[in-house]
Amino acid sequence: MPERLVAGVDSSTQSTKAVLCRAADGAVVATASAPHPDGTECHPDHWWSALTQVGDLLERADAVAVAAQQHGMVALDGAGDPVRPALLWNDTRSAPQARDLVQELGGAKSWAERTGSVPLASFTVSKLRWMAEHEPDRARRTEQVMLPHDWLTLRLGASEPVTDRGDASGTGYWSPATGAYLPDVLRAALGRDAATPRVAAPGERVGETAWGAALGPGTGDNMGAALGLGLEPGDVVVSIGTSGTAFAVAAEPAADASGLVAGFADATGRFLPLVCTLNAARILSAAAAMTGAALDELSALALAAEPGAGGLTLLPYLDGERTPDRPDASGVLAGLTTSNATRENLARAAVEALLCSLADAVDHLAAQGVRPRRVLLIGGGARAGAVRALAPAIFGTPVTVPEPAEYVALGAARQAAWALAGTPEPPAWPAPPATEHTADRTDAGVRARYAALRDTAPQI
Repeated sequence: MPERLVAGVDSSTQSTKAVLCRAADGAVVATASAPHPDGTECHPDHWWSALTQVGDLLERADAVAVAAQQHGMVALDGAGDPVRPALLWNDTRSAPQARDLVQELGGAKSWAERTGSVPLASFTVSKLRWMAEHEPDRARRTEQVMLPHDWLTLRLGASEPVTDRGDASGTGYWSPATGAYLPDVLRAALGRDAATPRVAAPGERVGETAWGAALGPGTGDNMGAALGLGLEPGDVVVSIGTSGTAFAVAAEPAADASGLVAGFADATGRFLPLVCTLNAARILSAAAAMTGAALDELSALALAAEPGAGGLTLLPYLDGERTPDRPDASGVLAGLTTSNATRENLARAAVEALLCSLADAVDHLAAQGVRPRRVLLIGGGARAGAVRALAPAIFGTPVTVPEPAEYVALGAARQAAWALAGTPEPPAWPAPPATEHTADRTDAGVRARYAALRDTAPQI
């Protein structure tokens, strides 16, 4: 019998990445990618065009699933056509609308209890309100609202519009606690009723592609990464990509009225409390530009400086920030003197700022009951040597760095294998190879100085 293959797709803000794996053990057979246009809004046709560019790989698979960027607003008219380019998670124009919705519908505590999260500009519900206020004609034409992975799954061959509980939990109008949509919340945002995709069961087969492959329900990118990594309780993932995220699997839903922790669901039937920062790897690229260094050289510069960067502290809210909620903030470099104004100290301050911001995120998870046993460091930014070297001391816990891989796409592939097998649980693929990093001390002084700047810096 021929070896069965499965494909997973990661449709992110920047590109479509696809992996072809053996269904039995997840071993990667082939990879492919195609770029997306830059920006904070994108017509869905661009995602489909990129997906067709990796079509040769997908057509070798017996099953396919798509994981994609969370929160993106795909608003469709009665004919199923987008009424406007999709607003993406990193578009912050709807920050005022998020604040208005929180006030109008019972306050932060009520939102956390009903939806698991307090909405920010990134959430779909906030973007719907922005469209209703600024583009009322388009809002009136909207008959259905989807997320990026929902739209791609339908185009691939889903028998009806479907989503999964993980991605649905990032809309702001679905309840992780009850597993049901909240139509009154959607109506309050859009100003009218609109259809939403059916929430498929984890691992459900939701259709068939044009070449006869089984189709999994798909999920959000963070949920895909959790599935690809095979997370267990006590594992906290810190992902350093365009955005920074810290998340963990949990048996019970989170409801953080502070809004710092989003109480998402995962792709398996459990929950995925998550903290997201707007600035992550871009902190390193900005520091590289300021120092005139390549990214590899930036790590060497940072490691050549002493802990604390000679007194330099960077607050890295370069493009506003999501956690804490400061959409109009900018970066702050404090403590600069003639004696510490070196490339090495600036590089070190940038790496320390990135890690302190994400260590704050891990602390927020701990406040919601997550007990970190170890931190798994993934994403493009985790490849920087200085990040790996400094992380254990700043996080104050052992750090595991899995071998670089497309974990979102791998999680989608594992879901595809699950749909193909029709089993109650996803297939037990081996854990990825990883290296362990520890520290003989904790950089408490670095974190304390960062916290002082975070708490006293101007909001803009």
